[in-house]
Order: sequence, then structure tokens, then C-alpha cells
Amino acid sequence: MLFLVTGTTGFLGAALANRLAAEGHQVRGIDNLSTISPNSLSPTIHFTRGDVLDRPKLWTLLQDVECIVHLAARVLVPESMLYPSEYNTVNVGGTVSVMEAARDAGVKRVVFISSGAIYGNQQQQPLNEETVPQPFSPYAVSKLSAEHYVRTIGHHANIETVCLRVFNAYGPGQQVPPSHAPVVPYFLRQASQRGSLIVHGNGMQTRDFVFVEDVVQAMMAAAFTPGISGEVINVGSGVESTILDLVHQIAAIFNNEPEVIYNPRRGSGPSRMCADIRKAQRLLNYAPQFSLEAGLRRAIAEDPQLRAAL
Repeated sequence: MLFLVTGTTGFLGAALANRLAAEGHQVRGIDNLSTISPNSLSPTIHFTRGDVLDRPKLWTLLQDVECIVHLAARVLVPESMLYPSEYNTVNVGGTVSVMEAARDAGVKRVVFISSGAIYGNQQQQPLNEETVPQPFSPYAVSKLSAEHYVRTIGHHANIETVCLRVFNAYGPGQQVPPSHAPVVPYFLRQASQRGSLIVHGNGMQTRDFVFVEDVVQAMMAAAFTPGISGEVINVGSGVESTILDLVHQIAAIFNNEPEVIYNPRRGSGPSRMCADIRKAQRLLNYAPQFSLEAGLRRAIAEDPQLRAAL
């Protein structure tokens, strides 16, 4: 098949594009390179630097494309609090642009990568797709809004659409930006340097950490599985882990007990998050292969700097 992957140089985008290329598919990619990314792409991928808001460029890239996997987005929750208009422009406006270009180019299927963040703070766990969203950040609002645009435009344009709500993905190649870093790569870097780990809140909040290869498995299935148009599907590990569980796992792997500094002044987000993955299992034959420990060990093994600290 011929694919267009948006956000191609990002963490998930690069992993998916490289897997598709390795399995013999033709892959075109577009990314505006707004963040410096260490992720390398297979030389067989036709990469174009550009913005998903540039509809003429999108339309050109979409000639003969059968499936779009749309990952291009701004993804930092705290940053979205400061710049909600930018998150609306990129995450909502960019998604509408992709859907309009897909409609005009005759693309058959769009897989949209949404986020478990749309659920917000919910007492009932695990979270299933029927849970009423309570987005708590402009980022989450933008992802939920984009879902509705994808499904609505797809319905009227006769485009098959699938929305995947990905929870806390982690793995090799994940960036550690100077601010608002994702918790897993941040903790791994700090532990490898014998540094302190800053825990926001009391550390008892829970998250569903899902390894990148498991997410790629779900994205591939969403691209190829027939009869799932219009579906919204959770992608996680199905395991609820506290932030302190993560600290202890990393400490055990590095054989080092890091200093933990608690920061009660900064919000720690929802108190609990765990994905109900039964729908993914039923519709996508999805079966996560990596426990948290196994995923952390793989992430360390594939990063020379982290591996050297063991």
C-alpha cells in the first residue's frame, strides 16, 4: 500500500513509518520539523518538509495514497495551557486540512492518532470508549475536537476513519525536551546520570504506560483491518501503574535508589488513568507484548547513553 504519515519525524511517526517501509509498503512523510528530533527515517521513505496546514502541498503528496496516518500535532499539555490558540490551529485546523485534502484526493482511509488525555479525571477505571470525556487541558480539547472532525468529514466524504486514543506511549527514540518532558524518558535520563527524580504531586497518581512497538502494532492493524470505519479505540497496556511504581522499576533496573523530590505546587494531572483495551483486542486483534519492565529494559538497551549507565 501507499501511505502518507504526518508527523513523520516524531516519536510515534518515525516508528510507524519505518515499520511500514520495512514491510515493503511505500511511505510518504510530512513534518514541519518544529521540534528537533533524533529519530532517523529509512532511506526508502519519501520525506517532505512541510506543514499539514498547507493544503496544496498535502494534495500533491496524497496522489495515489490509499491510507493516511495522521500524527502531526502539538503534544505538550502544560504548553497548551499557555498557547491554546496555537494548539487549536495545529491540532484542530491541521486535522481539518488533512481531511479536506484526503477528500479532494480520493483517499480511502484515515487513521487519526488521538489521546487518552481526552478522558480527563475519571473515578471509574479502566476507561472504556463509552466513558464521557472530560478534557482538562486545551491539548485534550483539541484532540477530542479533531476526533469529531475526522469522523464527521469522513462520513460525508465516504472516507473510512479510525481514531486511536493512545495512552502514555514510551520507548527508544523518545525526546527529552528542555521543559515539560514526558515522565518515562525524563526519569530514565535522570536515573542514568544518578540525578534526582522530580515527582509532581504525591506519586500515587496512575498512568497506563504502553510501549511504542505495541502502539505501532495497533496503528498497523487500524490501517489494514476491514469493517472498522467510524470506530474510536483505546490503545494502552491495560495495566495501571503509579508514578512511584515507575520510579521503583527504573531504580531496580539501574540498581540505584535515586533521590525523589516531590513537587506539590505543580498539578499532576488526572489522579488515575488506565485503558480498557477489550475493544482493541476484539476489533484489531491487539495484544500488548511488553510489560513495563520489559519496555523500560528495551528502551535502555537501544539507547547507548542509557545502556552505558547500567
